[in-house]
Amino acid sequence: MIAELVSSALGLALYLNTLSADFCYDDSRAIKTNQDLLRETPWTHIFYNDFWGTLLTHSGSHKSYRPLCTLSFRLNHAIGGLNPWSYHLVNVLLHAAVTGLFTSFSKILFGDGYWTFMAGLMFASHPIHTEAVAGIVGRADVGAGLFFLLSLLCYIKHCSTRGYSARTWGWFLGTGLCAGCSMLWKEQGVTVLAVSAVYDVFVFHRLKMKQIIPTIYKRKNFSLFLSISLLTFWGTSLLGARLYWMGNKPPSFSNSDNPAADSDSLLARTLTFFYLPTKNLWLLLCPDTLSFDWSMDAVPLLKTICDWRNLHTVAFYTGLLLLAYYGLKSPSVDRECNGKAVTNGKQNANGHSCHSEAEYRNSEIKPSFASKAENGIKKNVSQTTQLPSTENIVVLSLSLLIIPFIPATNLFFYVGFVIAERVLYIPSMGFCLLITVGARALYVKVQKRFLKSLIFYATAMLIVFYGLKTAIRNGDWQNEEMLYRSGIKVNPAKAWGNLGNVLKSQSKISEAESAYRNALYYRSNMADMLYNLGLLLQENSRFAEALHYYKLAIGSRPTLASAYLNTGIILMNQGKTEEARRTFLKCSEIPDENLKDPHAHKSSVTSCLYNLGKLYHEQGHYEEALTVYKEAIQKMPRQFAPQSLYNMMGEAYMRLSKLPEAEHWYMESLRSKTDHIPAHLTYGKLLALTGRKSEAEKFFLKAIDLDPTKGNCYMHYGQFLLEEARLLEAAEMAKKAAELDSTEFDVVFNAAHMLRQASLNEAAEKYYDLAAKLRPNYPAALMNLGAILHLNGRLQKAEANYLRALQLKPDDVITQSNLRKLWNIMEKQGLKTSKT
Repeated sequence: MIAELVSSALGLALYLNTLSADFCYDDSRAIKTNQDLLRETPWTHIFYNDFWGTLLTHSGSHKSYRPLCTLSFRLNHAIGGLNPWSYHLVNVLLHAAVTGLFTSFSKILFGDGYWTFMAGLMFASHPIHTEAVAGIVGRADVGAGLFFLLSLLCYIKHCSTRGYSARTWGWFLGTGLCAGCSMLWKEQGVTVLAVSAVYDVFVFHRLKMKQIIPTIYKRKNFSLFLSISLLTFWGTSLLGARLYWMGNKPPSFSNSDNPAADSDSLLARTLTFFYLPTKNLWLLLCPDTLSFDWSMDAVPLLKTICDWRNLHTVAFYTGLLLLAYYGLKSPSVDRECNGKAVTNGKQNANGHSCHSEAEYRNSEIKPSFASKAENGIKKNVSQTTQLPSTENIVVLSLSLLIIPFIPATNLFFYVGFVIAERVLYIPSMGFCLLITVGARALYVKVQKRFLKSLIFYATAMLIVFYGLKTAIRNGDWQNEEMLYRSGIKVNPAKAWGNLGNVLKSQSKISEAESAYRNALYYRSNMADMLYNLGLLLQENSRFAEALHYYKLAIGSRPTLASAYLNTGIILMNQGKTEEARRTFLKCSEIPDENLKDPHAHKSSVTSCLYNLGKLYHEQGHYEEALTVYKEAIQKMPRQFAPQSLYNMMGEAYMRLSKLPEAEHWYMESLRSKTDHIPAHLTYGKLLALTGRKSEAEKFFLKAIDLDPTKGNCYMHYGQFLLEEARLLEAAEMAKKAAELDSTEFDVVFNAAHMLRQASLNEAAEKYYDLAAKLRPNYPAALMNLGAILHLNGRLQKAEANYLRALQLKPDDVITQSNLRKLWNIMEKQGLKTSKT
């Protein structure tokens, strides 16, 4: 029990500093934007959607069905909202629990001595676990590991009680239930059933390859045959149900997720897929270089036989075969049992019991009981199951290393990654056992005390180095900036691109732009990076450059709806209404099939339709606008905020004089967002129009109360006061509006109008002049400035503004009339005019 507690404590201590970490990398999509975590979403949706909140049967779904993990996120969200501390705490506690269970499992293999302790500490400290524990989405792997071990321990209990107790089938039921739970945390959890079968055959029954078939067919070993058959049936059932539930279709991924899978060369695919397990083993053995992402070109394809990395592949599979042969070969006369040398089936020290090959052949296979000792430490324990031999542990360790990793090998279906460190969380259990049993075998084999000490302390130092690397790597996971900077040397394109997003959120605009351009230097066709750079340029009023990058993004990914949306917005603001209309229409027709994030796509399509409706609205085509708004409402996803769309629906009905319909949509807008200021203002105008003056004033005042710094609210209230002939109050509201939003043309222009109507011509002149400076090429601004100068007696300045307005709009009747009147006055006063 001490070993379990100490190992768990180390696992807990190493990750305590992650409790202060922020959300990183995939956490945003799995938690921040996942609708399945919200209280208003029915919790049953979790069992129909994938890990990212997309319907499992959707063509763009990753098919990552992990409802128990998502359910744990929902509980976190219900208790602590989006505070990352509670999410990290659950991850760390789960890892500590897994470490304790792994140490208990190691005790079954190594006994109570210090080798169990070594195995537990190695698992607790291994740096490959950092992504799974420090990254919140890695909870899927840690949770799967917890139930994986529970299932395996239940099966070990089943084996030890089989034929002796009726409770044995209760333990088997626990095996099946925990295996199902492990799979519902993450897909690879189902592989525990295969590992359990390996344990039963090669560890509990200590069979060698040539003994398996004769032993299973012996009637006296029917219980073994039955257990293996039930494991096979349950595993097949789980896999069949899993395949059916995800729509009987494999997921589809982009070529950047797994370049080898997308390669046209069979040779490149074969060599790369054979090499990748070698690279994964190296990460377990020497986790010096770790990264948050190994996609794209992080591991270059092996395209020829001459690639030197093929030597690593050959060495890896040769070593694997040799280990498998060592574990599965028939025992020799001289062999080792439980860490002690054995000759002719009899152990030569410490009274250990061990079966010889003849004993295995001539006796019924069943658990044996003996005194237990380990590596020179003797304990007399009655009725204790004999410890497995080194060969047995090697076979089990290999199965625990290889079998849970098989789903990630691209052997049965392509996966959406090249390497994923968190996928190695469960296979690392086999690795830790393999290193421990190897160190123990060497320790027993050598005779000199110096060499024994060297082996022991080398293993201890390996654990120390792993712990130090874990502590350092946890620092990288403290925030996204550190995480992405740490990944630049492995995956520069992805790391620079993500770093650009972080720098942009920190308002480090020039650094963010450099980061995006660095990402595109390494991979020029990344649609997301092209779009992000375009968005950055757009937000900094570099519209021509932004349009260029949006077009490149669309060329790289024609289904990128957000790029169409922003392109249309820029074109609309530039007055290119027909081009903007075509862009919005094209965006609205893009289907969401095979898209990675259909929810985000639908939101962009809805926004495109909203802006198309606004375009029609501004052109006075209110019926067309309503048609588009209705289509937007039909296509709107659950997470889309509809208040602006509903408000514009009300505006269109208002312009068509359909006041009941307008009122309905204004109320819908306020219901969807009770503090939506535009709906307060537009509804206030409708109430004033229908004679409900006191109610109208309440809505205007409420809008001001919601945001006292917004000049637009004062402007609308001032217009209401002006219509009520409360001229001085209206003038005050106009001045307040213009002072607060002095760079907003509409606010300043309308404020000048109100001041003019209140006969405050000097103040009106000031704001007409400001409006004309804001839009120097807008004829109406120049004409109105000319008119107020005309009224205020500044005739020559008035003439100049009238003439400038006519240059921009030569056929404007009002300006022509005002100019003629002005000339008449100037001629009477003897002033020189431009016509003379």
